[in-house]
Amino acid sequence: MTAATTPTPAPAATARSAPAPRLLPWLLRLHRPGLAVWAGLVAVLALALLAMWGPLGDAAADGWRQYRACVGDGPCGYDQDAIIRYRDVYTYTTFAVIVLPFLVAAWAGAALVGRELESGTAHLAWTTGLSPTRWLAAKIAAPAVPIAVGTGLLVGLHRLAWSANRHRIDTSKTWYDSPTLHANGPTTVALALAGLAAGALAGLLWRRTLPALVTALGFTVVLRFAADLVMPYLWPSVTRVTGLDTGYVMEGVKVDSGLVTADGAHVADPGCGPSFVKGCAEVYARLDATGFYTEYHPESHYWPLQLTTTALVLAVAAGLTVAAFVLLRRSTATKPSPARTPHRTAAPVRQEASP
Repeated sequence: MTAATTPTPAPAATARSAPAPRLLPWLLRLHRPGLAVWAGLVAVLALALLAMWGPLGDAAADGWRQYRACVGDGPCGYDQDAIIRYRDVYTYTTFAVIVLPFLVAAWAGAALVGRELESGTAHLAWTTGLSPTRWLAAKIAAPAVPIAVGTGLLVGLHRLAWSANRHRIDTSKTWYDSPTLHANGPTTVALALAGLAAGALAGLLWRRTLPALVTALGFTVVLRFAADLVMPYLWPSVTRVTGLDTGYVMEGVKVDSGLVTADGAHVADPGCGPSFVKGCAEVYARLDATGFYTEYHPESHYWPLQLTTTALVLAVAAGLTVAAFVLLRRSTATKPSPARTPHRTAAPVRQEASP
């Protein structure tokens, strides 16, 4: 007679995973201080730019009209304080607008990603049903909207204020002045988004606050200088030739300059100056030079330069974002567990029934 076998108990049902947190309220609660600082900064700069467009610009323009109306060497009364006030506000606001991408990069590397990985907050979110990929997507997409909107608003107001006063105020910056060029166009918005992506990638790379901050900030600075260097070569330039007695005449983004020879070749400028300077005529005669040439971008090239540079910086931002997701996936991928060798079940022992 065979002994009855005891049935193996069924495995316990796996516990249900905790529901994923609602992303938007969670992000707003987590980064409320950063959002408040950003909103306050945008509001203050917007008010300053509106004041430049309105009362500050009008007062400075009146001061310059008074100054130009002065005749002779006698005492002249004009509103010098209004002129200086406008100049200072313009300088500070322009500097603040072009610095925004660097602030975004530092915040994204330190507070947005680096600090959460260092403190374990990110891992806690991943255990509540929020996948790492969805976590990073929310981390990048949620702040990208206020960053793009806020920076775009400030860039638009800066261009509005500059355009309204460029022909009324004698000390207005030219359109190709580097800070004004970027503060007036979408390159600053693109650079802010690139700073956000660089901060996310740096945070995932270092998983610590301070190294991520330094890396993101440094990369954004390098990207800004690289954009300045390549911008003149992203669109075909124009060439202007002037006489040897005139020197260089150019108003725009410079690409190249030098001497033009009799056969039309372009050679390096020895740096002597116009031909009326003593000894310069002999130097140019030896070089067979006939004039100066200047390759540059006039004001009509403003938007082509801005849009091509913006597209290039946005492509870099997209590449950084993809790299961040690839790095996150590799760092959070679970290693496959080794295959278990199936155990053979022992054959039941047959017992003889006792008589």
